Amino acid sequence: MAGPLSHIRVLDLSRVLAGPWAGQTLADLGAEVIKVERPGAGDDTRGWGPPFLNDSEGRPTSDAAYFLAANRGKKSVTIDFTLPEGQELVRRLAADCDIVLENFKVGGLAKYGLDYASLKEINPGIIYCSITGFGQTGPYRNRAGYDFLIQGMGGLMSVTGEPDGEPGGGPVKVGVAIVDIFTGMYAATSVLAALAHRERTGEGDYIDLSLLDVQVATLANQATNYLVSGKSPQRLGNAHPNIVPYQALATSDGYIILAVGNDSQFAKLCAVAGCPELADDERYRTNAARVRNRGELIPLIKELLKKRTSEEWIAALETAGVPCGPINTIEEVFDNPQVQARGMRVEVPHQVAGQLSLVGSPMKFSRSPLDDCQPPPLLGGHNDEILAGMLGLSGDEQARLRAAAVI
Repeated sequence: MAGPLSHIRVLDLSRVLAGPWAGQTLADLGAEVIKVERPGAGDDTRGWGPPFLNDSEGRPTSDAAYFLAANRGKKSVTIDFTLPEGQELVRRLAADCDIVLENFKVGGLAKYGLDYASLKEINPGIIYCSITGFGQTGPYRNRAGYDFLIQGMGGLMSVTGEPDGEPGGGPVKVGVAIVDIFTGMYAATSVLAALAHRERTGEGDYIDLSLLDVQVATLANQATNYLVSGKSPQRLGNAHPNIVPYQALATSDGYIILAVGNDSQFAKLCAVAGCPELADDERYRTNAARVRNRGELIPLIKELLKKRTSEEWIAALETAGVPCGPINTIEEVFDNPQVQARGMRVEVPHQVAGQLSLVGSPMKFSRSPLDDCQPPPLLGGHNDEILAGMLGLSGDEQARLRAAAVI
């Protein structure tokens, strides 16, 4: 295996998205990630379709695209750790792993002897990362937490969507489970920091990550806008609370995004649009003035943009150095030459499908290049490698455990 984490082994007890996303990130970086799944069923997201992956004959398999999105590069072993023999197998795996990822409810793994306190006795250097909706402490700690719920509770939906009272106004969630994704990335960052600490001290660590905490943290400038001003930001549709003009705007045949980040770019926009006088107007000369006077400025810009097509505007503005771009469909994203040049679509061999298209890793290294992308595993596809190779179980032992529904 290649990659900067090729010396690291991860025990992934998580399912659905936040935990698996962390595991996938670590796998991208070269870690050996062993995903423990329920015998016969696997991760919940294997069934979250359609669409489902087709086999080489065009017939749908039991693996949904959702599962494929968060589990590339892992190894799957099926163990029922609600059973005593299954618990012992997981403990034996944990004894030889550097990191454990789990996203069960608070205290959910303690009854199986798979909580941090139990595994630390077996492996004092273990780095154990727990992901829950609300964290291990606080009045909500025992509540279930889901991305959509957290987007609402955590304030994101209060600033996403068109303003109340306007057509289409009201709260809107982000089009992907962004809280889960961010939590997965924070989890990956946290365990890497814990690895660095262990290298210096020899000590393992316990990491408590909460979806709600992550959502609050990633409110970013919107949170500090409130903390500084005392005023809750409101929904602005595609507009930006701190920069103007910075939004989607209609052209004669569609929409483009204008992302004017400074006064020089605004002056260039005005020159391209044939109204250089706007850049000298005291109401619009600086970004702060444009934010204060967006109600007057944006209608003027809207009228100007309707005079040309999207293609004409993008060509002219890019030439002038004004940040702008189209609003692509996902099909158009993967047809984009820049996306293709960066290797963000990869083709990998698959045991059932023959060939599988996946999203590539965005991480590019010069000194420790990442290994070739590996497909998400079939359910239990690495049972023999893990159970026989790592744990030394004989064929007869595996057969007995399989008959008892332990594996």
